[in-house]
Amino acid sequence: MAFKRFVEVGRVVLINYGPEAGKLATIIDIVDQNKCLIDGPAEITGVARQVIPYTRIALTDFVVKIQRNARQKTLKKAWADADVLAKWEASSWAKKLSSKKKRANLNDFDRFKVMVAKKQKSAIIAKKMSELA
Repeated sequence: MAFKRFVEVGRVVLINYGPEAGKLATIIDIVDQNKCLIDGPAEITGVARQVIPYTRIALTDFVVKIQRNARQKTLKKAWADADVLAKWEASSWAKKLSSKKKRANLNDFDRFKVMVAKKQKSAIIAKKMSELA
């Protein structure tokens, strides 16, 4: 099985640790074998240009066409041309993160309502399955 996601200039990454955890950024330059320079268009993602280790990022499938050490303005235009945010929101990865965040913010009563809804759903499914058999 071959790798499909490579550390490359223009690769969109998801920051998975630190103060910007959960935000998208783009690899601007490769510093060494352990670190890269990332930048998220500040108006769009809120990530400032910084050096970050590879262990704190997760590579996504998206790549924007930019030069090494691209300026903020160039990066913003590339993100708009590639429509990265819309593609990210449509991905199953983003949907899963969104649902996890939503579930983490539930209170006791909301969790109770979810449990009751699951019970009702499984009862309906069981009833339909017994009718078919």
